[in-house]
Amino acid sequence: MFIGHFAAGMAAKKIQPTLSLGILFLAAQFLDLLWPALLLLGIEHVIISPGISKMTPLDFVDYPISHSLVVVIIWSLFFGFGFFLFTKNRIGALLLSGLVLSHWLLDVIVHIPDLPLYPGPSLKVGLGLWNSPLLTILIEGAIFIVGIVLYVNTKKKKNQQVTWKFWGLIAFLLIIHASNLMGPPPPNVQMIALAGQLQWLFVLWGWWADKQKPS
Repeated sequence: MFIGHFAAGMAAKKIQPTLSLGILFLAAQFLDLLWPALLLLGIEHVIISPGISKMTPLDFVDYPISHSLVVVIIWSLFFGFGFFLFTKNRIGALLLSGLVLSHWLLDVIVHIPDLPLYPGPSLKVGLGLWNSPLLTILIEGAIFIVGIVLYVNTKKKKNQQVTWKFWGLIAFLLIIHASNLMGPPPPNVQMIALAGQLQWLFVLWGWWADKQKPS
């Protein structure tokens, strides 16, 4: 899942409107921001295997630190506690913890059984929606639309403008999503890891798009 994770960040704005979309994106995409770094370091591994599922050529053979349920729960608690230490915002901390965990829960829906429950010889889970391209596109698209609507309505209720910066972000996310769906398999694992670092752009763009001019 790709745009669905960003939808979770946008939807979370309704619960805590004072939090920047940048940090909401950071929490929602934390696991996929961590994973490329671990790939580059050779700590986690993926194989390019066209046909492994109908939606992606990637075989996630080894990613217990970034995507096993037990470790993800630890990451979510760590993220929320770190935020609370700096802000004393309990609701915000719980929300961010939930967003980190939501990434794994959304991944379970689409992944084939490759998500480990814990590091080591673990049972791997996944409902395999990626083997139904039409359903994947419809469900993830619906989640994305709901996230946008909740975000826009929250901004309007706060009498805040939704500017071209936000709509530009939405357009760019859709372009990247479409290219992931229709483009050729990546040439090598290093390219996957390097391209994954570009996701930090969405965090910065989210902060920029959400920022309000002083009145």
